[in-house]
Amino acid sequence: MSALLEVSGISVSFDGFRAINDLSLAIGERELRAIIGPNGAGKTTFMDIVTGKTRPDSGRVLWGEHFIDLVGMDEARIARAGIGRKFQRPTVFEAQTVEENLHLALRNPRGPFAVLFSRRRPEDAARVAAIATEIGLAEELPRLAGELSHGQKQWLEIGMLLAQEPRLLLVDEPAAGMTPAEREHTTALLRRLAEHRAVVVVEHDMEFVRRLDCRVTVLHEGRVLAEGSLDHVTSNPEVIDVYLGR
Repeated sequence: MSALLEVSGISVSFDGFRAINDLSLAIGERELRAIIGPNGAGKTTFMDIVTGKTRPDSGRVLWGEHFIDLVGMDEARIARAGIGRKFQRPTVFEAQTVEENLHLALRNPRGPFAVLFSRRRPEDAARVAAIATEIGLAEELPRLAGELSHGQKQWLEIGMLLAQEPRLLLVDEPAAGMTPAEREHTTALLRRLAEHRAVVVVEHDMEFVRRLDCRVTVLHEGRVLAEGSLDHVTSNPEVIDVYLGR
């Protein structure tokens, strides 16, 4: 499997605290990967670096077939390059309908004239309908986003990211606050999305990670502590000591 994203020798410190410590890892195309680890392990900082929110002190973040170094690029340019990030708390336009949220997110021209004089094209409506079906909200298109359940808002935000046609999705703790049925739907959704793009899931819930049935990377003190199947990493004595407990 060729690497779509390769993080190489990344380090970053905040006020003398080494949040990321010579971190190297690679994500393949159409790969589903879970990243776990204790609080302070560097999971969020890793995503901040990949998306351009935080600039590392050293190292490279190579992207795509042409090995573009994302370090130093701004967040908007990185998003346009094909990296989408979903934060733990869903951020949708609650006063707009599900359909309107998805239309607003479509990867269309964004200039002032394009916005002022835009008309909804048939192909846009078809794309919105396809995304709504993919995320399980086809029946909710006319509803206001603010009326959706927590889990449905999470799916809508994932749909809004899909509208940007990303090649990599970074998803932060998607199972938090969900009902069992919503968690099951989310598991199936993420597995399905990874058939066509790379999906990286940061999660604390081990049962949710087990259901994802994917390669797992364990971070600790800003570096990779272990990597492999969930059974492999959870049997690692170091992982047990620093994260799972005995």
